[in-house]
Amino acid sequence: MILRRLCIVYLVMMTMGCSSMTVAEFEGGTPELKLEEFFLGRTEASGFFEDRFGRIRKQFVVSIHGDWDGRVLTLEEDFRYLDGTTEKRLWKIRTVGEYGYEGTAENVVGIAAGKRAGNAFNWRYSFAMAVGNDVWRVKFDDWMFLMPNGVLINKATVTRWGFEIGRVTLAFRRLDEDADPSRPTSSRNPPDPGP
Repeated sequence: MILRRLCIVYLVMMTMGCSSMTVAEFEGGTPELKLEEFFLGRTEASGFFEDRFGRIRKQFVVSIHGDWDGRVLTLEEDFRYLDGTTEKRLWKIRTVGEYGYEGTAENVVGIAAGKRAGNAFNWRYSFAMAVGNDVWRVKFDDWMFLMPNGVLINKATVTRWGFEIGRVTLAFRRLDEDADPSRPTSSRNPPDPGP
């Protein structure tokens, strides 16, 4: 009985600490973040996964190539982990209205749904994550913030059965020379005039 009460008190305290941040809070923030502009061309990120106790479990670098056809953003991601393992992921992301996004990728269960406002982007999705010899279905609450110096900071909370199991932190930087995300896409990559 006492153990049950302690568990209830613990759960209530954990819930009180949860963030209810919304993307609308960042309306008007600059520079404006549009995924189809920021990820066009070549991008690189460095990051890590930490468990719920704050221990770093995986460190990685990811190289990304992005292509935008006017409707769908295709991201080819190549992960290189410090332990020598590699992973590839292909995202297909489409805009939904002026501020929404939907995306699919291998290991994403269903559809990732997101929204942007100002310099912020938030998306949520379920993911089949390899853990040892097992696969866990986890949920990502993924936030991105475009800084004035062009760095995109990404923090994601990973949960399983409603409990936080870890966090992912990344910093993205564009590699293309004309990589100013505040410039319109058409000015960075003018159409090919053809023969």
